[in-house]
Amino acid sequence: MRQSRTPQQIPVVVLAGFLGSGKTTLLNHLLHRSGGSRIGALVNDFGAIEIDAMAVAGALGDSTVSLGNGCLCCAVDASELDVYLERLARPATGVDVIVIEASGLAEPQELVRMVLASEHPAIVYGGLVEVVDAAEFDETRTKHPEIDRHLALADLVVVNKLDRAPDADRVLGLVRSLTDRAAVVPAAYGRIDPELLFDCRPSEERIGQLSFDDLHRHTDDAGHADHLHAAYDSLSFAREAPLDPRRTMSFLDSRPEGLYRIKGYVDFGPHDPHNRYAVHAVGRFLRFHPEPWPPAEPRLTQLVLIGAGIDATALTGELEGCVSEGEPDEHAMWGVLRYVRDPEPQAFEDVESLETGLTQP
Repeated sequence: MRQSRTPQQIPVVVLAGFLGSGKTTLLNHLLHRSGGSRIGALVNDFGAIEIDAMAVAGALGDSTVSLGNGCLCCAVDASELDVYLERLARPATGVDVIVIEASGLAEPQELVRMVLASEHPAIVYGGLVEVVDAAEFDETRTKHPEIDRHLALADLVVVNKLDRAPDADRVLGLVRSLTDRAAVVPAAYGRIDPELLFDCRPSEERIGQLSFDDLHRHTDDAGHADHLHAAYDSLSFAREAPLDPRRTMSFLDSRPEGLYRIKGYVDFGPHDPHNRYAVHAVGRFLRFHPEPWPPAEPRLTQLVLIGAGIDATALTGELEGCVSEGEPDEHAMWGVLRYVRDPEPQAFEDVESLETGLTQP
């Protein structure tokens, strides 16, 4: 299932991690595996460019704007960030997702605050992805103890270079202990499923131009079945009966660690008969977006759940338990509305609001 999305909902993903963790490699992988989705990138020294068929993320170098220290959070403020986001979010660019690849010395919390404080109506915060080097993790923590705080803020943690770590299980366990309900994904060479971050869409036919997918299709290594990223499972859930808001929030609040991403639409029936609710969850990050029901589409809930080692039968049973029964409760939607973006976004006043990924209603 592919989610339709209005121009007002281009997700902005913050990609952070210390120097050498593999951020550029991961971004490069996303470009290779975008599935036809168009990625806009703000890269390192803060240059803005729309990417369609770029083979190597490093090729952006001549098009970036150097800011000396390369630290996004210190070099610009939220209003300046909006200028760059506006260039990428214009409908003519056809961008589906924007990735901010931060400097290895940037402060993730400040970058997230800047995106959340953006007043641009065409973008929405899409989560913080923190990349760590499994082989150097202990040494990195010694040199940069602030990494513990960064991990606690992340929505998705990519434990990269796990193939080079002699004690991979210990490192994974340690990283998981330092996160606050974030999804922790093992990886090598930055290879994660792009669907964990954004919806991949089929490439559109183009005349006189090869897309990146066309170029890469013939050079792909067929022996990827044994890579760590191949261990993802997915579950599709579709029901005509509306879901109960309270039960749905209870399910989302208690989702298991291995469940990395949830996407799709929820029908809350008589609790809001005019709108369906697009849902986007990465790790602990959660966002709902109400939108009017399309006249020609049936009213039903459609969800896709992606994770590793997930119990599809159990999750299906839990979702079945969210089906609405009885009369609507006038206060039942409050839990859902906490995760709906304010029409006029404002900067977060405290760290607790930042960490829950909520805008204040």
